[in-house]
Parts: sequence; C-alpha cells; structure tokens
Amino acid sequence: MPKSREIIEVEGTVTQALPNTMFRVKVDENAPEDWQGKELLCTLSGKMRLYRIRVMPGDRAKIQVTPYDLKRGRITFRYK
Repeated sequence: MPKSREIIEVEGTVTQALPNTMFRVKVDENAPEDWQGKELLCTLSGKMRLYRIRVMPGDRAKIQVTPYDLKRGRITFRYK
C-alpha cells in the first residue's frame, strides 16, 4: 500500500461516463496551479464499486492520483 505522502488528492467534475466504470474528470480551479483545468481518466475505487454508488456526468468528486501516472486517477468520493 502506498504511503499517504505519495498520493495527490484533487477535486473535479465528471464530464463523461465511459464503459467499464471509467470516467473523464476535469479538475477544478481550486486545485494547485499545475493541476487546474487538467482532464483525467478515472475509475471508481473498490468501495464505490462494492456499494454500487452511481456517478453521473456533472457530479463533483474527490480524486486520488499517484505520481507514477499523472493522467489517470481513482474516484474515492462523490459529493452530493
């Protein structure tokens, strides 16, 4: 399991739903300067799949990104 200092957390808005629980997410303006406006390819985290939490385009979400691949992320929380 990676250490928490290696994981980058940002917030964004889901722009497109893709097959196999993949989503395109645009990072919000309140993120760090180098992340603003970036579009990431994200998948659902394990607990969100387990409890079948639905994510639709237009929803706001919290995303975790590892430093190994900065274009992919994992959706860990959907804001109401």
